[in-house]
Amino acid sequence: MQAYVYKSLRKAETFVYLRERDAFGLLPEVLRTQLGELRFVLDVALTPERQLAREDAAVVRANLAGQGFHIQFPPPPTDGSADD
Repeated sequence: MQAYVYKSLRKAETFVYLRERDAFGLLPEVLRTQLGELRFVLDVALTPERQLAREDAAVVRANLAGQGFHIQFPPPPTDGSADD
């Protein structure tokens, strides 16, 4: 399964995976509004063997197959220390 990844220019470290390139109509309007402009960053083949840095590839594939998109939110704060 191919995925097209975009970063939100409004929400730091927030990424949108789409099952079709530039298919922003798959996103609910309220979500599109919250994320603001999306900038394409890469396309990736999500095979069963594929591992992603912050997401479970199986969950991403399931979301793409079921609803056409997957949202990757920023990681939670680790321990309250200053940013690196």
